[in-house]
Amino acid sequence: MAAPGLRADPTGEELTRRAQAGETVALGLLLARHQAPMRAVALSVLGHGPDAEDAVQEAALTALRRIGDVRDPAAVGAWLRAVVRNTCRMRVRATRESPGLDGLQLPHLRGDDVAHPERIVEQHAMRDWIWEAVEELPEQQRLVLMLRHFSGVISYREISAACDIPIGTVRSRLSQARATLARVLLSTAAQAHDDASVLAEASTHEAVATLRAWESGGLPRDISELWPAESEMVGRLGRPGERVHPVPVMRKTLEDGVRQHLRHVVAGREIQIWEMDVTHPGAVHICPPHLAWLMFRRDGRVQRLRVVFPLPSG
Repeated sequence: MAAPGLRADPTGEELTRRAQAGETVALGLLLARHQAPMRAVALSVLGHGPDAEDAVQEAALTALRRIGDVRDPAAVGAWLRAVVRNTCRMRVRATRESPGLDGLQLPHLRGDDVAHPERIVEQHAMRDWIWEAVEELPEQQRLVLMLRHFSGVISYREISAACDIPIGTVRSRLSQARATLARVLLSTAAQAHDDASVLAEASTHEAVATLRAWESGGLPRDISELWPAESEMVGRLGRPGERVHPVPVMRKTLEDGVRQHLRHVVAGREIQIWEMDVTHPGAVHICPPHLAWLMFRRDGRVQRLRVVFPLPSG
């Protein structure tokens, strides 16, 4: 069945133009149509195996964000194959890649979009479509995907330390997450999706209010409800075998002279990431310049908090 407004057998050029205008159905059909040739390119570069499949999924996610870069919609197939080829080459020569979905908070727009505000609205709809699909992933897959593609914690080594799992498990979960995400995107293209920016804005407000409240020494009611009695600090700042509430731990860091400043927010419904810049004027203990809070929430309240510190390079 053709998507609303599309002919029964639309051309690649038609699908591309409509995808560039923000039609998620058209973009889903376009990626499905070109999946086989994209996989063929990956196999030619990486050979048979999970790396090739992973590269195809990563290239598809990149194409979701950069479809506006296609200057010749009639040649979209060649463009998609080039995206796959570039992804494969980066895998071969790079040990640390940039996130494939960076920029989703600020949708990628073509040069003439500023004169057409309706295109900006459609790009936001595409972002909401992607985030809704992310929310459908199992928690373990969702976490590694959010770290790799949305946050600054992007290397396999960093994600391994953040999630307390082997690097091989990081790779397998990412591969599973990308494959699942691609299927969910295709199956949900025509549905309505929640506004992802509302969740991000609310999480940003909570982060700023939490930092201010902890610095002032008191938590207003709306912020104290975010950190109920059952909240638990886990990982490096927690204590094995002992439940530790985040509030006294974070207050202790303030007393030691450490200050945190919100840098970036990644917000899902149940997993949220607050990335911080760190300063320590006169601090007793010196922290790395950056850290991230991984929060696992239920009914809007934080159940677990894991503070992640970047690993030294090399």
